[in-house]
Amino acid sequence: MNDLHATRLALLAGQTTAAKALEDAIRIAASAACAHVFTRATYDEARSAIALAAPQSRLGGLAFSAKDLFDIAGQPTPAGSVVLAHSTAARADATAVARLRHAGGINIGRTNMTEFAFSGVGVNPHYGTPANACDPVTPRIPGGSSSGAAVSVATGAVFIGLGSDTGGSIRIPAALNGIVGFKSTARLVPSDGALPLSTTLDTVCAMTRSVRDAITAHEILAARRVTISKGPLSHHHLAVVRNVFLDGLDSTVATAFERSLKTLRANGAQIKEIDLPELAELPTLNATGGFSAPEAYAWHRLLLERSGAGYDPRVAQRILKGAAMKAYEYIDLIAARRDWIARVERSLTPFDALLSPTVPITAPTIESVAPGAERDETFFRVNGLLLRNPSIVNMLDGCAISLPCQAAGELPVGLMLWHGALHDDAVLTVALQVEEALQGREK
Repeated sequence: MNDLHATRLALLAGQTTAAKALEDAIRIAASAACAHVFTRATYDEARSAIALAAPQSRLGGLAFSAKDLFDIAGQPTPAGSVVLAHSTAARADATAVARLRHAGGINIGRTNMTEFAFSGVGVNPHYGTPANACDPVTPRIPGGSSSGAAVSVATGAVFIGLGSDTGGSIRIPAALNGIVGFKSTARLVPSDGALPLSTTLDTVCAMTRSVRDAITAHEILAARRVTISKGPLSHHHLAVVRNVFLDGLDSTVATAFERSLKTLRANGAQIKEIDLPELAELPTLNATGGFSAPEAYAWHRLLLERSGAGYDPRVAQRILKGAAMKAYEYIDLIAARRDWIARVERSLTPFDALLSPTVPITAPTIESVAPGAERDETFFRVNGLLLRNPSIVNMLDGCAISLPCQAAGELPVGLMLWHGALHDDAVLTVALQVEEALQGREK
């Protein structure tokens, strides 16, 4: 499957047209492979827009999707819910949507998501759950909360899946679907026009088919240029964090991760194994509820009073926990996080990027976590496992990218490269070289 970069070159060489690429995108988006992926398809609007797309623009009329929590002018913003399905239409596009359009991208629809983005599993009881693109036989979870965005990219329906990442909501579905997901430093991309989960942790970002496409998407969304440093993989200082990140890996993930490290070392990478004792502080730090629940409750409290019966019970349960946090606990958490970040960043200073499995498991079946009280225990266990590794980076206010590292015939496994805030360019530089080494091909 060609990535955005290769398709743009084909467009400029006259080997295909944006109109043909759009019809290919619509055909896939309307197919069974994308069942439950789009909550609102806008194919006719896309066909009208393609005539106005500048061929020389960065996206050249190629398709992107937008997670259901982004404002799109003239449409309501349900965020995967039914309680906001008929809310007032947005007057303008979210900044992220507007920037992709301005760069020549064509939006073909809104993508399904975990209701109000509050889960890493990707199940939605209102609009159905998109099946993971990796297994055509057994329906597996797509990961969340940017579930439909991931499947829209993995099936080939779009080149960029615009989403958000609060505790892993870009990197989790990217890992489980075998694509690339980049969570930038949160402050680099405006979040206006995106319905919030946690104003502290939310990051507007995207999924793509390759690292070079992730760089293009980030440059557009952040309105900045990424600086890629030259030099071989051996010039970078890399590390693997042994504690927490490597706990309880299933056999497929453990094998893929160790094989990846072996491949990188064979390509000259110098990888040091370290411990981060500060990670043991996180349960205590978040003991009063963390940021997501109280910040979500602040936004949802009146809507829950009016329309709580229409919420996904699993989502409502988590939001309502935020009501118990006291003001002083929230203020203390802000200060404690600031101190924790400073100490962790000091430990990371010697390294250009850290390497970890994105998530410790491969995608379980949809049936095992489908809506129903009898499956709640499994659902919350899976959700906790999926969020564990990537959410550490959000707490760090850092940046991270997940890229596929599984072998042919294996379920997708994500390799996460990460660091603290504003190390985006270093992480992306290393990711380009890691991707090249893992795929064994030249860029």
